Order: sequence, then C-alpha cells, then structure tokens
Amino acid sequence: QSSAGQRTRFKAFVALGDNDGHIGLGVKCASEVATAIRGAVTAAKLNVAPVRRGYWGRKGGSPHTVPCKVTGKSGSVRVRLIPAPRGTGLVSSPAGKKLMFMAGISDCYTSTRGHSRTMGNFIKAMYHALKATYGYLSPELWEDQVLQPNPYQEHTDFLAKTVA
Repeated sequence: QSSAGQRTRFKAFVALGDNDGHIGLGVKCASEVATAIRGAVTAAKLNVAPVRRGYWGRKGGSPHTVPCKVTGKSGSVRVRLIPAPRGTGLVSSPAGKKLMFMAGISDCYTSTRGHSRTMGNFIKAMYHALKATYGYLSPELWEDQVLQPNPYQEHTDFLAKTVA
C-alpha cells in the first residue's frame, strides 16, 4: 500500500529443463515484469534438480515414466505422480504437462488434492514431486555387501585353545 493507492507487484514463475532428467524452478516477485522474470530465471538455474525416470512393466527401451508413486506438497496442494504404461502420454493439466515434459517424462498419471487452482502452489508441488523421485534408495542403487564370516568361524583357532 502506497500513499497513492495499491502498489502492484509482479510474481514470475520460471521452469527450465533439458528434457533429459533435470528440472529447475524459480520464483521472483518484483515491481517490474522484466526484473521479476530475470530474477526467476536466475533462481531456476540455481534450483536445478535431477529427476529419476523409470519403467512401467518390462524394462524395454529408454525410461519413460516416474519409477514409483511420488507426492509433492506446497500450501494446501498435494500432487501425486503415478507411473503409466508406454504410450499413455501425460495425463495432467497444461502446466503439469509442461513441467513433466521439461523433466523428460513422457507417460504419467497425476492426481491432485487441495486448491490446485492456485497456480503457484500447484507448480511448486509438481516440482517437489519430480524432485522426490531421487529421494529414496531402490534395489538397483544398493551397494554390493561382502558377507563377513561368522565371528565363531573367524576366531576358531583362538576359541579351540584350552586354558591350562
């Protein structure tokens, strides 16, 4: 509020991605549109996160969907990404489709809860859901563990000695 009336502020949301497993989201508020966009682009470049992609069913071809069901939350909006079979496409709102396309996901179902018409919170929740694909450890990322021998087996010579 200024002395002459309302003070207008412009909020810019900028998403960027390489269509190959990386997504970034930047938010900036400023009194001029160009300043807000410039700041949001800088913030998006600083917030680039990897997106893990997976398969639905057999592992043929390149990964095309999210590896498992993941959820992201911002404000009251919860976005759930659900793996879909190859050829399904992106079942989402136009903004959600753009974000998933930028992340390199070609088949995915989405489900939202809360007030998803709040575009800012919806986009942030979608970004957090995509970011959450790297938030867990799946079996293909497990390190090989070398089994150690049983302590009784390892120290049998020592244990076999009698105290005399």
